[in-house]
Amino acid sequence: MDQEHKKTKTMPASAGALPRPQNKGYSQSGASSTRRAMKGFLASSGAPHEDIHDNNPTLRQRARALYMDAPIATSAIKTNRTNVIGIGLIPKSRINRSVLGMTQEQADAWQDQTMQEFSLWANNKRACDAIGVNDFYGMQQLALSSWLISGDVFALVKRYPIKPLTPYSLRLHLIEADRVSTPVLGEISHIPLQTMGKSKDGNTIYDGVEVDKNGMIQAYHVRNTYPFEMTTETTEWVRVRAYGDRTELPNILHIMDSERPEQYRGVSYLAQVIEPILQLRRYTESELVAAIVESFFTAFVLTEGNGDDNPMNEVGGSQGEVSRDENEYEMGPGTVNFLKKGESVTFGDPKRPNSGFEMFTKAISEQIGAALEIPADLLLKSFTKSYSASRAALLESWKAFKMRRQWFVRDFCDPVYELWMDEAVARGRITAPGFFSDPVIRAAYLGCEWIGPSQGQLDPIKEINAEVAAIREGITTREQSTIRINGGQWDSNVERLMRENEKLAQANQLLGPAKEVLDNETGAEDDEKE
Repeated sequence: MDQEHKKTKTMPASAGALPRPQNKGYSQSGASSTRRAMKGFLASSGAPHEDIHDNNPTLRQRARALYMDAPIATSAIKTNRTNVIGIGLIPKSRINRSVLGMTQEQADAWQDQTMQEFSLWANNKRACDAIGVNDFYGMQQLALSSWLISGDVFALVKRYPIKPLTPYSLRLHLIEADRVSTPVLGEISHIPLQTMGKSKDGNTIYDGVEVDKNGMIQAYHVRNTYPFEMTTETTEWVRVRAYGDRTELPNILHIMDSERPEQYRGVSYLAQVIEPILQLRRYTESELVAAIVESFFTAFVLTEGNGDDNPMNEVGGSQGEVSRDENEYEMGPGTVNFLKKGESVTFGDPKRPNSGFEMFTKAISEQIGAALEIPADLLLKSFTKSYSASRAALLESWKAFKMRRQWFVRDFCDPVYELWMDEAVARGRITAPGFFSDPVIRAAYLGCEWIGPSQGQLDPIKEINAEVAAIREGITTREQSTIRINGGQWDSNVERLMRENEKLAQANQLLGPAKEVLDNETGAEDDEKE
């Protein structure tokens, strides 16, 4: 039976609330307000739009600054890009031939034709990218990096006129997270005034994402400028419906991962480690500068006069003079400074290089890597431990890479493949009976596997032998092992090996008579020598 849901009003927690127990359950540990260590720990958490959406502009700017300035942040993003996407996630059609009533030969032929058609669109940057900069696989790399840095990324679905060399109208326009925001009446210094708002229909807008009363996403609001862009162009917003009314296909793709229910915008991948990365960068810079200063050999000449012998405080040395300000003294390799009467220079003893620098930075990197699910060995690209330890680190990191790859496929690759397939079937370039009439048949045609970079091997002989043993015992298949070892395709490998073996057999047949003649000639020469 349906139950009637009644709305009830509750008083705020601060109004007439009962006193909290001081000696029960978590009130004696993590929720304690009496323990000395916990008294100063004042934590306040609100709704997702308060904790996340309102803070996202700051997080994005800081994450981008660290990506550009801090090597650890750069490594975290690029390590994910290289292992999750690599040169691109390559599609492999995997239709359900039992549902479609196809033989294996028919299914193979249909899949080969479909992949050839998809390559026609995906490999041409003018055919798939709305701005003509990247092909589909370059767009994958860009989308993943932008997703990790900014917290999410969007792809607008556009349609262009078809041409002889570009027979598909589908185009994707990647836009950064900043351009999806809540429309406001005005801006001060290009800084948005609010993240929450209301649409004309009365729907709630959370940082550019419009939802109905049930919380279902209805539309996205895209602005034509960036919040901090220096431009004379007037900022305007365009409302883009999430899905088409007739086709129910997406008009915009939103790539993100959620960490809380009712969260509509993503959080930067670096959010939890912004402070330690910033401090580590500062510490590294200070150690670097101190070591450079310590390495300088600089002489300071004391004069009895007022510096008349060197009135402009000219600096001598291999680097030349940088400044002619008489109140500035320069340091550098082989630099000589002339001091005025009464002036002197005193140095501290920095004792550089610091013997504990490497140990300390590695310890902080381990904590950063733990938060990012990237072991410090992989984050620093320094494999100095044993084979077992390094392999365990790679296996652990690949759990996160595979998970993130699957998220990306579901949010980006699969929807794009469906959009493309719809157009290909509608234009008659691919024959798929029942595609538009039965959702089960449609799903059977849309089956696709996306193959990306493999994990790689630290000791190929051991790991390949392990794969061979697993195949022999039925634990895995040759196709699965091929993907794991080098990201290849077993079917294609078998076909190529068959052609190579045929060519080798033909070559051996042609070389057979020539080899007999050569052997006979060599034998005759040996007889003459004897």
